[in-house]
Amino acid sequence: MHMTTTPSLPTDEPDPTLQAASELLRALASPVRLGIVRELSGGGKYVHELVTALGVSQPLVSQHLRVLRTSRIVTARRQARETRYTLTDDHVAHIVLDAIRHAQE
Repeated sequence: MHMTTTPSLPTDEPDPTLQAASELLRALASPVRLGIVRELSGGGKYVHELVTALGVSQPLVSQHLRVLRTSRIVTARRQARETRYTLTDDHVAHIVLDAIRHAQE
């Protein structure tokens, strides 16, 4: 019995890797979130340190940190009465820092 294969038809679904990259870029698509990643590229920081460095309100920083945590770009570790935020890995910092340098050219 001879079986023939039919060519697969294109789907409207994007490549899963491209979809994941798009979601990452969407999570970064805010000046405040880019600033947070830039600040965290030098090491972990507390919310009050991010507020001071970025010059925006604590509720705004917390709101953007929530987006970054949901996207697994940053992690949070409770230390005493404060939470210290760090980047999950350095790959995102490279993307953000390169984009900032490119914008300055």
